[in-house]
Amino acid sequence: MTKHHTKTPLTVAIIGGGLSGAAVAYHLAHLTDADITVIEPRADLGRGMAYATPDPDHRLNVPDHKMTLRSDRPEDFRAWLHSPDAPTLPANSARLSGEIYAPRAVFGAYVAAQLQPLLQEGRLRHLQSKVVSVARASMGQGGRYTLGLSDSGTLRADIIVLATTHPSAGLPRELANLADDPSLIADPFAEGALASVNPDARVLIVGNGLTSADIVASLHRRGHRGKITALSRHGLRSQPHGPAQPETKADFAAHPPRTALDLLRRARAAVAQDQAMGLTWHAVFDRLRAQGPAIWAALPEPERRRFLRHLRALWDVHRFRIAPQTYEANQQMQRLGRLVSLAARIVTATPGSPIKLGLQTRHNGTRLTIAVDRVILATGPAHGSVIKSTPALADLAALGLLQPDPLGLGLLTAASGQAVPGSGSADGSLLVAGPLARATVGELMGVPEVITWAEHIAREVAGQINARRGLVAAQ
Repeated sequence: MTKHHTKTPLTVAIIGGGLSGAAVAYHLAHLTDADITVIEPRADLGRGMAYATPDPDHRLNVPDHKMTLRSDRPEDFRAWLHSPDAPTLPANSARLSGEIYAPRAVFGAYVAAQLQPLLQEGRLRHLQSKVVSVARASMGQGGRYTLGLSDSGTLRADIIVLATTHPSAGLPRELANLADDPSLIADPFAEGALASVNPDARVLIVGNGLTSADIVASLHRRGHRGKITALSRHGLRSQPHGPAQPETKADFAAHPPRTALDLLRRARAAVAQDQAMGLTWHAVFDRLRAQGPAIWAALPEPERRRFLRHLRALWDVHRFRIAPQTYEANQQMQRLGRLVSLAARIVTATPGSPIKLGLQTRHNGTRLTIAVDRVILATGPAHGSVIKSTPALADLAALGLLQPDPLGLGLLTAASGQAVPGSGSADGSLLVAGPLARATVGELMGVPEVITWAEHIAREVAGQINARRGLVAAQ
């Protein structure tokens, strides 16, 4: 690598060191010798909320050979699992096919291990802290950022990468009465959170996706006997993986649909055509995922809104499939009569012992009341209110340097990855990594998409660094 020197070394601050921030840091460190600092309160980089959970039943929902920190090495995680550095896997991690569905914490350990040499060599720096404030000097004074940290320290940076991916789940307003109730578990991934659930407790899980399935699997392992009700507005549960099969011939990118309805019709037609050839629906959804950026880019904003309103739930349960072990645990709980799914919305919540919840069913509007001992949130991160809930983003928004996207998915982001300011034009010093850029990118929750976007952001930052150094050299 060619070394560049300036009177004042350029500093890149990456706010958030979960998978998105760690991936940007990893790839950027291989592209530039600028000072790179990741601000992350956890001890390890790369774990974040998703990969810090110690529960062995919280598994990756894709097999080992599809997980990697580098898109040019798609089986890097699989190779690492067979190295001396990898932890011992639970006995039921491998399937007869040879595919491994590892606990999520193991993937977190893999990511941390890839960054460790860069930290030891001084090519990255990890500040175990939180960013509590952001200020910026005027452009006449260099336009540098000053980040205030939770340990009372400060950090000055020329470029910021926002990787604060997953804010905590917000409490639905219908459950506001339970905010201080000890029977509410707001964070099911917190250490020991599910251990407090009595095996005979009646449990309501608010949400019916991957997190809900993980919770059921954990309670199953703990020998839970009480009734579990998994509630969501549509009542749809995450689907399992399908058999190995050929790829579909369906193509949605050459002439992408321009409306949500056309997308639905074409997807249904493709599934029907595949089923006539003996394939399952999985192949079409895999193709939709692979061609997601082109499909999303072709949809105008009103159609994106329609997709999110009418098709998102259907997409999520087919796109975000659960590990076979998790599926088997959920199926067993259903067969035992201990797990039921309900399509309804919460109307009222009355604290007490038990908690009483008034519900309205989706299909016929029937009102009913259920009594439960514990309520567990599984509604996912509150991306729509991320600016308000994250001090660094709130300060940057107040400075006019960023704004929410119109779809409520995160931040308004240019195709380059730069945050779109509330006024004026972007100067390349503020970029968005991870799912907060979904409104622009489309599918940006799965690891392959997160890594591809992180690699893109790293290249953009490296380009900004080179451009700034070129200006300095010309002076």
